[in-house]
Amino acid sequence: MLIDNHGRKINYLRLAVTDRCNLRCFYCMPEEGLNWLSRTELMTYEEMIRSCAVLVKMGVEKIRITGGEPFVRKDIMQLLTSISGLNGLKELTLTTNGVLTAPYIADLKSLGVKSVNLSLDTLDANRFFTITRRDEFANVMATLDGLLNHNIDVKINTVIMEGKNIDDIIPLVELTKDIPVSVRFIEEMPFNGNSHNYSSLHWDYVHILEKIRTRFPDIEKLVDPPNSTSYNYHIPGHKGSIGIIAAYSRTFCGTCNRIRITPQGQLKNCLYDDGVLNIRDIIRNGATNEQLESQLLSAFSHRVKDGWEAEHNRFLKTGVHESMATIGG
Repeated sequence: MLIDNHGRKINYLRLAVTDRCNLRCFYCMPEEGLNWLSRTELMTYEEMIRSCAVLVKMGVEKIRITGGEPFVRKDIMQLLTSISGLNGLKELTLTTNGVLTAPYIADLKSLGVKSVNLSLDTLDANRFFTITRRDEFANVMATLDGLLNHNIDVKINTVIMEGKNIDDIIPLVELTKDIPVSVRFIEEMPFNGNSHNYSSLHWDYVHILEKIRTRFPDIEKLVDPPNSTSYNYHIPGHKGSIGIIAAYSRTFCGTCNRIRITPQGQLKNCLYDDGVLNIRDIIRNGATNEQLESQLLSAFSHRVKDGWEAEHNRFLKTGVHESMATIGG
């Protein structure tokens, strides 16, 4: 079991396999995209598998594959197959925008993937194009249908943005009436690849819930699972559920059980930190698994208290909020 310096258990890894994405969501990156990492800067699949194996041996039980967009990277199913076979891993999941995912759903099911997070900020095709700058709405909806048809649990991740998709909150909640999805509304975060520093956020988790209550006053609070990042709710008579993630307010830091590895191998103890250890470089410098494990343990013993402290430390050094695509969402 992995325990950090604040007594928090670490058992969940989010592994970003690429910084590239086939959408250009304005809250994530500039319209022209980013300066993409070269192939040599990216961790190889072998390096990722080795890192995952070491971490699972140390106590990680759940791995989520993220990006960028995971299915943009070539031969992604080979990586998923290898990771799914790690002895001791209890759960393999992934987050996708759904553009390229549909043809792989049956294979994901056969690997034992029981849950997929689908990024979807609107149910309106025109607003989808405005937000993502790409005409891919039909492909994303085909992925949603395919996941449901294969009985894979779906969590729809929706970033709430003032002036962009407030009108989608109620329609997305209504989606839970007839299909067993969890719609999770996420506070917008300052990860859009520029130096804009958020000083306040109107559409925080409190205002999102108030908006939902205007249409569904009988919404009920559910018991939140251990280490949950979302406040969870259910509307009587609905098949699905609602979650609200205080990603900017950071009310869940006290029970954080997750770590991240970026596409270039940076270990992040917190979504908001600047990276605390480069696993790729450690491996390429010839470290044994035991030496890698030792350095990981040292990093875990120096985790910051919360995301506010991590953001303060990072912004002092860089002055720039990196893109979510380079972090691993």
